[in-house]
Amino acid sequence: MLRIGLTGGIGAGKSTVSATFAECGGVIVDGDVISREVVEPGTEGLAALVEAFGEDILQPDGALNRPALAAKAFQDDEQRAKLNGIVHPLVGKRRQEIIDSVPEGTVVVEDIPLLVETGMAPFFPLVVVVWADEETRVTRLIKRGLPEHDARARMKAQASDEQRRAIADVLLDNSGTQEEIVEAARRLWYERVLPLAENIRTGERVRIAPRLVPHDPGWAADAQRIINRVKAAAGAKVLRADHVGSTSVAGLDAKDVVDVQVTVAALEDADEIAGALAAVGYPRVPHVDSDVSHDDSDRWGKRLHGAADPGRPANIHVRVDGWPNQRFALLFPAWLGANPAARADYLEVKRAALTAPDYADAKEPWFAEAYPTALAWAEATGWRP
Repeated sequence: MLRIGLTGGIGAGKSTVSATFAECGGVIVDGDVISREVVEPGTEGLAALVEAFGEDILQPDGALNRPALAAKAFQDDEQRAKLNGIVHPLVGKRRQEIIDSVPEGTVVVEDIPLLVETGMAPFFPLVVVVWADEETRVTRLIKRGLPEHDARARMKAQASDEQRRAIADVLLDNSGTQEEIVEAARRLWYERVLPLAENIRTGERVRIAPRLVPHDPGWAADAQRIINRVKAAAGAKVLRADHVGSTSVAGLDAKDVVDVQVTVAALEDADEIAGALAAVGYPRVPHVDSDVSHDDSDRWGKRLHGAADPGRPANIHVRVDGWPNQRFALLFPAWLGANPAARADYLEVKRAALTAPDYADAKEPWFAEAYPTALAWAEATGWRP
């Protein structure tokens, strides 16, 4: 089963994307629907709301008067936190019950309006955010009958656009027509969601041909989402996780493959977290148990995982704290960043390696020479991980 997270601000058009995914075969777990379900008459949720906010949030028939609740709950952060503290646990419990009931092999789309606020984003192998600018969203909400001041108050109470972008593996722009967003959602489903689901099912990683592209400032944000996902999946076994490799060096052309190093206490820990990493989209690459050694030490062992997501190729290097390969992976970008000549030299080596039978192997002689030079720089400058 693949679970993907779907979110977007009020009025962004998330419901249209959700409906499109359902037409494509996804099972939709709608947070809004569940939120209404858990506060129906007779539920513990409604009873808790009445106790917290008063009897005047009820209609004459005993059902929840949502505008009356909103008038109280959205007036300040304290009241909103009180509302969320009641509703969110109940929604989470019901969501899990639904997910547990679906067949294996299903793609489950969890439509969660407050995905940022609940901190759940790292638990999904893919997060889709539907976006539209504020004025477009306000206009849509007014057309639905919501007063402008209410629309803006609700938008202000939610996460900012910047916060949503930070968790977005995919940002779907819904500033255009409904036909355009439906077509974009369909392309995403067939070109990324379904291949990701199949790769997770089969334990396959994404491979791309060696090709250098200009440095992309977005690589850092991609790496951070991977780091957050790895930490959420593997927990305390992860001592630290860092963006490493060429994509972590500002201004350096690189393959569009993000490298992340996960530091653990022992290789046995690396093996223990392999299943957790695979479940969130990073299956282990078999038969890769070490980096090439630059000395006689045997402490160059590692475990390698690759991304299953065709939209974000990545490598996860799981190495042991304090071992030479773990330290060098942290040292390398710092050394290149501080030494323009070494950075330029490495770029030429990378370009030449593109025509070699094996891109990684072709760079090894340069790394063997660079290793002691980088160590000497670290000693001279006092660099520490």
